[in-house]
Amino acid sequence: MNRFPRIEQYGLIGDMQTSAHVCDDGSIDWLCLPRFDSSAVFAGLLGTQEHGSWQIAPAPPTDGSDGGAVAERRYLGDSLVLESGWRTLTGSVRVLDFMPPRDGAPQVIRIVEGVTGEVPMVSALRPRPGYGRVSPWIHEVGGRMVAEAGADALWLDTGVQQVEKDGVIVSAFAVAAGQSVAFVLSWCPSHAAAPVVPDPEAALAETLAFWQDWAKECTYDGPFREPVVRSLIALKAMTYAPSGGIVAAPTTSLPEEIGGGRNWDYRFTWLRDASTTLAALLGAGYRQEAQAWREWLLRAVAGDPEDLQIMYGITGERDLREDVLSWLPGYEGSAPVRVGNGAADQLQLDVYGEVIETLYLAHQNGVAHCADTAVLHQKLIEHLVQRWQEPDEGIWEIRGARRHFVHSKVMAWVAIDRTIRLAEAGALDMNLDTLVELRETIHREVCTQGFDSERNTFTQSYGSQELDAATLLIPRVGFLPPDDPRVIGTVDAVCRELSTPDGLVRRYPTIGNHAGVDGLKGDEGAFILCSFWLVDALALTGRLDEAHALFERLLALRNDLGLLAEEYDPVEQRQLGNFPQAFSHMGLIQSARLLHLLSTQSSPHGGAVAVPAPRSPSRGPRQTCKALTSQHA
Repeated sequence: MNRFPRIEQYGLIGDMQTSAHVCDDGSIDWLCLPRFDSSAVFAGLLGTQEHGSWQIAPAPPTDGSDGGAVAERRYLGDSLVLESGWRTLTGSVRVLDFMPPRDGAPQVIRIVEGVTGEVPMVSALRPRPGYGRVSPWIHEVGGRMVAEAGADALWLDTGVQQVEKDGVIVSAFAVAAGQSVAFVLSWCPSHAAAPVVPDPEAALAETLAFWQDWAKECTYDGPFREPVVRSLIALKAMTYAPSGGIVAAPTTSLPEEIGGGRNWDYRFTWLRDASTTLAALLGAGYRQEAQAWREWLLRAVAGDPEDLQIMYGITGERDLREDVLSWLPGYEGSAPVRVGNGAADQLQLDVYGEVIETLYLAHQNGVAHCADTAVLHQKLIEHLVQRWQEPDEGIWEIRGARRHFVHSKVMAWVAIDRTIRLAEAGALDMNLDTLVELRETIHREVCTQGFDSERNTFTQSYGSQELDAATLLIPRVGFLPPDDPRVIGTVDAVCRELSTPDGLVRRYPTIGNHAGVDGLKGDEGAFILCSFWLVDALALTGRLDEAHALFERLLALRNDLGLLAEEYDPVEQRQLGNFPQAFSHMGLIQSARLLHLLSTQSSPHGGAVAVPAPRSPSRGPRQTCKALTSQHA
């Protein structure tokens, strides 16, 4: 029987060094070991369960049908412990899935608990290292089952009988009310000694305590606390604890269009994504993560800031060459499946703004500039001063010709502006006269060459007709005040030309006369982060009711566990792209904070987290987003 779970059917568990995707039919279909960017031992997400999976579920009924999806699932409190429950004809059962914060071997622990009656269960573990390509040697060692292939060894410990059948480790058992059966999968190098057999119940208690204690540090106390905390936990789960690097997403090649080729590997640390994610964490009171990220940045960049990459490996690796895994058919046939990312070699000038903005916000939140950071900051500015006038590939990493992207120039302005602010605060020793003049020069150029006066909107690049949702950030970063007619016009234009019928926002046009504008074939879904940017822009320009309505619509796009992918298909009503996506959860947190601030009549200050208070909207008619008109009329 074909099995094609939707992206939103997956939940996430992780240990802040890697993560696993658990489907609502009890199957783990994605797990890379020992790191986010290691090869997958379960790659069923990008093929079939035969490419690697581990399913624990009620035994199929005798009529040959499967065990069905869970009746309900949730995370236990503010944690990353996933509880999935089934109801069957003979009783009910739940499975607790989690990965303990690592202290030794990485582990996936699955505890099956009987709730009522007695339920026959089956565990079927299909280890397939090398992204589903390798069938390991499965054998028994001292009562423990081990699957070995090359450098990898997977050890499975449980109290019920295990047998190997055609490359699958199978356990058939039953649980009655009050009983429990634990399974522990541990990874170690195949040449190393066997990992210690853990205590599953103790690991569960420790894992719950870790996440709940961490969540308590959140300082946000607004009306959207539940989705904010869940998003914060997702961002923490995507942080590689040993280095402080943050992956953009823990998956590769989940498609932006079903059947299309816009499939990319996101298991790396983009300076842009990590910077904006850290801004969200800082805004919620998490300074330790900012400190760790700054140390990661110093290690990754400081040795050669003149040759800044836009992304690095999670411990600072520079070689991220892109390759195709031809043996994997892709998610729902969406090929190619890629590992590595060729965009690492692109020039994206906006990253200077995002990095320096985060250093500025860290300073504002009490993370003092150190001497090494000051040296790095100065070198980055010196390099930006030399290159800001060049065309680049921009925030969306186009694979066509370089252009003078408006967003890139705006973020270059942000880099100069925040540097001036830090210098004025005594945190940097810089020539302010030169920087102030450059800030004015960049501002003047953007307003002259990046603005279409006939349509009253900023455009994607100098002289272009295309729009770009990234221009919604212009008031958010303080480039222009929210009541400036050019800001109002840009928001109206995005609502008119980039908004989908049900209210979401595309990054830029990709079909019709604009097909191939980014150097790629095919289409994509609405970009969830851009939709949160529209929430912010609506709120800042005084349209709070519309902003709240769109925010609520976006909250409804989350799956039942509160998770968001990169994009959303409003026609098929399903999530698209890598999952969960740091950008999407960062946008949710930022928008929730902004709406709370503006709704309570606070007066925040300029910056990517704190923004100018809204002034009275500009004169004249405004465009109402068709999304909001159709969805909330």
